[in-house]
Amino acid sequence: MKIGMIGVGLMGHGIATNILKDKAYHVNFLAHQGNQPTDALEAAGATASPSIKETIANAKMIILCVTGAVQVEEILFGPEGILSQGKKGQIIIDCSTSMPDKTKAFAARLAEAGIIFVDAAMTRTPKEAAAGRLNLIVGADKSVFEEVYPLLSLFAENIVHAGDVGAGQALKLIHNYVSLGYAAVMAEAAAQADKQGIDAQRFLDVLHVGGGNSVVLERFRPFLTNKDISRLQFSLSNAAKDICYYIQAHEDSPLSSAIMDLFCRGVDEIGPGESVLHLKDLLAQQTKS
Repeated sequence: MKIGMIGVGLMGHGIATNILKDKAYHVNFLAHQGNQPTDALEAAGATASPSIKETIANAKMIILCVTGAVQVEEILFGPEGILSQGKKGQIIIDCSTSMPDKTKAFAARLAEAGIIFVDAAMTRTPKEAAAGRLNLIVGADKSVFEEVYPLLSLFAENIVHAGDVGAGQALKLIHNYVSLGYAAVMAEAAAQADKQGIDAQRFLDVLHVGGGNSVVLERFRPFLTNKDISRLQFSLSNAAKDICYYIQAHEDSPLSSAIMDLFCRGVDEIGPGESVLHLKDLLAQQTKS
């Protein structure tokens, strides 16, 4: 089966790599400056195409793995987008982080042309993407979910059918709010420990055996001990975007606003492409006014 793919960045590269391990599938990806190096993908049999039209030609399923709703909308409905180039019966699987309402609107507009739209929002990191161990939260009709499941299982460890189209994005935003909220709390707690002269390893040991133990703690561990960001290569700009999406899709509150403000401050003062882990250093430098 031919798979069209748009977006082989940090996450998409891992997705494509694992699909290519199954010789029943051929990946045709859009050549783009935002891609990770694609030599290994092409050596494994993938083909690079210069346009969306050529990328999706004869593809039964098309995977999108881009930044957010703005990019998805352009890919779908731009002058040379999928709506104008696609064919009835094709299935688009959107692994980007997007807005539930926009996702529903995208699906309705595509359905008029006989094109099916599925949201398959991802959690976990590029490390798990490379290992084929992503988590996917899927919004689709049950029959469509069953049809795409074999493909999704090639690059995901845990796949949850959240409900109809849009439900995957809604639950993903809730998940990311919790995860990024933990990260914000962890950064501030680690900064306070630093200010008090507490050894990082002792800080980690105490949280590990108590109520502070979590996946987020383990992602902070190598950074706090060795400045290693490999466990959480999630940018401040993406964090700010996801919290903004959460607030728009669900509900603003003093807590979500405070988390949003912190990540926006990180974007401004540290840089949009830097890991959220660096919030710890920013907060450690902060003094009481």
